[in-house]
Amino acid sequence: RGPAAARNAGWRTVLAPWTVFLDDDVQVLPDWSRRLADDLAAAGPSTGGVQGRLRVPLPEDRRPTDWERGTAGLEQAAWATADMAYRTAALMDVQGFDERFGRAFREDADLALRVEEAGWSLRRGQRTTRHPVRPADRWVSVRAQRGNADDALMTRLHGPGWWTRARAPRGRLPRHAFVTSMALTAPVLALAGRRRAAALAGALWALGTGEFALARIRPGPRTPDEIITMAVTSVVIPPLAIRHWLDGVVRHRRAPALRSAP
Repeated sequence: RGPAAARNAGWRTVLAPWTVFLDDDVQVLPDWSRRLADDLAAAGPSTGGVQGRLRVPLPEDRRPTDWERGTAGLEQAAWATADMAYRTAALMDVQGFDERFGRAFREDADLALRVEEAGWSLRRGQRTTRHPVRPADRWVSVRAQRGNADDALMTRLHGPGWWTRARAPRGRLPRHAFVTSMALTAPVLALAGRRRAAALAGALWALGTGEFALARIRPGPRTPDEIITMAVTSVVIPPLAIRHWLDGVVRHRRAPALRSAP
């Protein structure tokens, strides 16, 4: 049933004042437990959660790949449950994780926003946890587009301003929508006999797709395999991202919004 349901099953058995979540792919350092104790001891009575500091080891002999750079973004992520301690009372206040988030994506941001709405504060601690990059095939970025459905649920629950409050990057969804619309418009215009307009729409699609691919290729290792992967997936990702977002909009259209969502 997903990580949200699994974590709920876990923390509901906890009798201690704090519940600490760790992802199964992180590596705690030798002094982690001591630093965790220090972080919790320094927490005030209104502190509902204390996040660990994530470090993603990247290759030293080459530029990181697109997948490695994406994982490295966890170092700046707010309230990631890869290493996150919550006061058990705060979890009780908000009834834990929302199990409609079926993947390991946005369920932690949703929880953090609801904990803050309940009057608790969140802060970053001093303990450090290593988060190695998991092995992945060339299609991992395509599968990751399923997260756009979770973004749609976040917007439904927390309003369009949730990106700022959750300190989450906005992403490329507006650009993906434009590129996808051009890809759909070009053949329609061609069938209608409007060749010049169809050519313009096709050119805009090609430019948008090319810009997306270059933005992913330039900071990477630029090996032939990485270039091919970025070129192929950059064609597929925009329409797939929009498809998953629309699926989330439809599926969660009746989800009740939080009262204070702007």
